[in-house]
Amino acid sequence: MHLRLILLSVIIVLIIASAAHARTICTIIADAETEKILLQQGNCKERITPASTFKIAISLMGFDSGFLKDEHSPVLAYHEGDVDWGGAAWRQPIDPMNWIKYSVVWFSQRVTQSLGKERFQRYVSEFQYGNADVSGDSGRDNGMLRSWINSSLKISPLEQVSFLEKVVKRQLPVTAHAFDMTNRLTEVTVLPGGWDIHGKTGTGSPGEGAFDKAHSYGWFVGWATKKSRTFVFVHLIQDEKLEQGLAGVRSRDAFLNELPSFLDAQEN
Repeated sequence: MHLRLILLSVIIVLIIASAAHARTICTIIADAETEKILLQQGNCKERITPASTFKIAISLMGFDSGFLKDEHSPVLAYHEGDVDWGGAAWRQPIDPMNWIKYSVVWFSQRVTQSLGKERFQRYVSEFQYGNADVSGDSGRDNGMLRSWINSSLKISPLEQVSFLEKVVKRQLPVTAHAFDMTNRLTEVTVLPGGWDIHGKTGTGSPGEGAFDKAHSYGWFVGWATKKSRTFVFVHLIQDEKLEQGLAGVRSRDAFLNELPSFLDAQEN
């Protein structure tokens, strides 16, 4: 046990050091079955925008409602005027798999709009997702379009862990198909040791209705599964100056670089 604690301490230091270009706000890893937190570092209670990590919740809503069918259906067309800051990958027909792969905002908006305000709010409330406030920017009535993007909806890293535990244990009020498809869409990689990694990045910033590139938040949230064991995790960073690339992607890459050491320690 003493050796394991030493290993966990080393892992925390390595995760922080690997994201030296940004401030690590919080890192959490928990056993999904027991809900015991095995590693926690930083300020994990403060709520911020979930940004694109909210796509995990939107996926569950979309498949449960029937708007989303499977990995490749429906295929939705980009329309002039749709948000396209993601570049060429966003300006093409998109299916659910590529929606998650390229983190396409306008596809998320089609899903939430298909639900209507009342059903959208009901899902978020039943999921107990952060502050459950999907009103959107003050006075703009845009909750179904951007409440999760630097706006009214906020969630803490600890609340993210709680939500993810409910996802992997299938304790949310959605269909088995919704869980199955969301699990399939969120697969990131399989590590050499056999751990199947699922997750979603998210890049946001402080404030409402605008994006502060010099102080971007970078989320990576998800779960690691091998046989009967599943760990849920959250890694959150914040840039302290303008950096190259999306903060969420950098958060993911830094975390995945060190995650195998943690997983190996659990098996030893």
